[in-house]
Amino acid sequence: MNATTTNKFSLTILWKLLSKTYAAWIAKDPFQLSAAVSYYALFSFPALLIIVIQTVGVFYEKDSVRSKIMNEISAVLGKDAALATQSIIQNVVDQDQNIIAITIGIATLLYGATGMFIALQKSLNSFWNVKPKPKNEWLKMLRDRVFSLGLILVIGFLLLTSLILTAILTALSDYIHTYLPDFMIGVFQVINFIISLGLITILFALMFKYLPDVNIQWRTVWLGAIVTALLFTLGKSALGIYFGKTNPGSAFGAAGSVILILLWVSYSSLILFFGAAFTQEYAKHYGDGIAPASYAEKLSV
Repeated sequence: MNATTTNKFSLTILWKLLSKTYAAWIAKDPFQLSAAVSYYALFSFPALLIIVIQTVGVFYEKDSVRSKIMNEISAVLGKDAALATQSIIQNVVDQDQNIIAITIGIATLLYGATGMFIALQKSLNSFWNVKPKPKNEWLKMLRDRVFSLGLILVIGFLLLTSLILTAILTALSDYIHTYLPDFMIGVFQVINFIISLGLITILFALMFKYLPDVNIQWRTVWLGAIVTALLFTLGKSALGIYFGKTNPGSAFGAAGSVILILLWVSYSSLILFFGAAFTQEYAKHYGDGIAPASYAEKLSV
């Protein structure tokens, strides 16, 4: 057990911890890693959205699910990117194919949608200085694909939860407009923000806990996930303002929407990696560290 396990985390040493986090983050060349994730995301993005829409659509209206996703994309990347994404999804869904083509298409979607998570896994392994053992590579690859698909289904579940809660809050908001003071609207907006932050935190916690090839305590995971979720939420708002003001994809013409998606994934990956570096530093100084899983080993650094 780490000798510093008994140390208690305090806000007074947060700056020192963040400084060490930045040093560990920049030492891993996060820009190159985020570029790799962006490359895989470019091919995974349509498949990921289609699987999420089809899965959540079993329990909720598909049009509402699609509208929710497009609104989120529009808020961050702009209307052009949202329309381009919607067009891609529509073209895939509306294709008239035979059973064999549909089966191949589903297999391709599943393989493509998990590619981004495999890239994230390798990046997190790099940050936490572990690698899978060379034996049982096929079993390891199959496990990674299956778990990545599980994460996609988790995203769908969280989206479904968000849709239901948003619908409830909207209904209550209409009630407030009629019967309660206006300041309650602000209260519900705060509640909506907290719920959104909580769902994002859960997603990051699951990624930190199960995606990389490590053993890590939940108490360490939750703090790292909360910090990452806060940075991600703030970064998403800042990125939406930046894209809205400058429109960096306009210089690339028809490929502008693709460039915006690459930029957004790259930026989000940088935040995720910073959160991973923070989690590592916290685990190193205030927990039991981050150890390789039974099927992995420590990298020599």
